[in-house]
Order: sequence, then C-alpha cells, then structure tokens
Amino acid sequence: MFWRKPSPLDLEIDRATRDLSNHRFGSPEYNTLLVIIDELNKQKGKNTSPPISRDTLAVIVGNLVGILMIIKHEHVNVVTSRAMGLLLKPKV
Repeated sequence: MFWRKPSPLDLEIDRATRDLSNHRFGSPEYNTLLVIIDELNKQKGKNTSPPISRDTLAVIVGNLVGILMIIKHEHVNVVTSRAMGLLLKPKV
C-alpha cells in the first residue's frame, strides 16, 4: 500500500544474492553466501512487526469520518466538547 525505504538488512540480502552470480554453483564461496543469506532471512523474520488488523483499520476510518463530520458541522452550528466523546476508542 505504501512504499517504504528498504532496511539495511534488506540491502545486505540483495547484495549477497547479487554476489551469488560471481561464484560457481557448489563452490565454498557460493555455499558460504547461501548460509549468510539464510541467516539474514531468519533475522529479517524476527524483526517484522505484525500487520494491522482490519478491525483497527475500521476504527481508524470510522474516527476520521466522525471527525470530518464534526468539523463540517462546526461550520453550521456550535459543537460542545461533549461531541468528542462520541469517537470510538481502539480495543487492544
């Protein structure tokens, strides 16, 4: 959905993968690079955060729509501070 800058870990995996083409298949250097790439991928798996659930996204979108409705309504009528209590809070 959003473009993100590659992490240094991703850059090292890419560099090691490109370096594989410089060595013969089965050579000691090739096998060493395969072990390094495997270790880097394991580290990459440990560093990932869990994805945002659909329920959380629904609460965020609902809150944004509610805020926009309140702002739109403020142009016509005065809104008291009690209106902000209508927003849903995300459940963890």
